[in-house]
Amino acid sequence: MPRENIVGIVSDTHDNRQCIVHAVSLFNRMACGLVIHAGDFVAPFTVREFEKLEGRLIGVYGNNDGERRGLAKQFSRIGEIHEPPHEFVYMEKRFAVMHEPNNICGYLERDDIDVIIYGHTHDAEIRPGRPMVINPGECCSWLTGRSTA
Repeated sequence: MPRENIVGIVSDTHDNRQCIVHAVSLFNRMACGLVIHAGDFVAPFTVREFEKLEGRLIGVYGNNDGERRGLAKQFSRIGEIHEPPHEFVYMEKRFAVMHEPNNICGYLERDDIDVIIYGHTHDAEIRPGRPMVINPGECCSWLTGRSTA
């Protein structure tokens, strides 16, 4: 049973089905009530693996997400995908999610943002503070050889 106070974060899955299966399994074992995807799903067929999530999904498009209408349609069954940057409140925390970190400086200066999440670089990073900044790295493992979430 998902617990809403546990949030999973993933980015840059790039159609790597095996890595998506492992990430979904991890999120379900951790009972994530929400999974945030910071972009670069790539193809709509990946919804088959993401549909196994027990929690909800909120994502943003990345620079490699060309078939956006197909992604939006397929993923609407389990969550939502937005144009970045996307802001929302979850568990009384305000999140800003983007794929490319181009807009990060403006969000760092705001006092109403609790967590900034981005992807694109494929390098995992966590900067504590307020706002906390998180890049989950790359789920796909294509560039670094490591699958992170």
